[in-house]
Amino acid sequence: MSYLINALVIGAGATAVMDAWGIARKTLLGIAPPDYRMLGRWIGHMPRGRFRHDAITKAPPVRGERWIGWTAHYLTGIAFAAGLVAFCGDAWLRDPSIGPAMLTGIVTVAAPFLLMQPGMGAGIAASRTPRPGTARIQSLINHAVFGLGLYAAGWAARFLVN
Repeated sequence: MSYLINALVIGAGATAVMDAWGIARKTLLGIAPPDYRMLGRWIGHMPRGRFRHDAITKAPPVRGERWIGWTAHYLTGIAFAAGLVAFCGDAWLRDPSIGPAMLTGIVTVAAPFLLMQPGMGAGIAASRTPRPGTARIQSLINHAVFGLGLYAAGWAARFLVN
């Protein structure tokens, strides 16, 4: 049970750090945060057998897409944290270190590059977007911030859960 609670706290905490970064970068740099409503739309079409879109923004909206997207976003963060905790074990939970957390954060960029972006019509690693290099850098930064969030949430969980 402790494993699940740690994964929940660390994953939700790291995802919240990533979302806080999204708000900060909008305020400081004028860069809009990801629209998780589009993630919800993509997922919402899956039960209907549609896994790939030419442009998710042109796909018909699905009921509750915002809620679906945000829920999937947090569940994904929790799943990634569960992977970190499973791989590193109790030793990392007792004494979180930044290396495994950052590595996990960076590796998780594979999910949008290889699954989400192609499925939503943006191509592999945003290759079909107007500025793929910029999109890739932003994804990498967001996931690095998620890695920092894993580290910070790991320390918080150390005191809250363990």
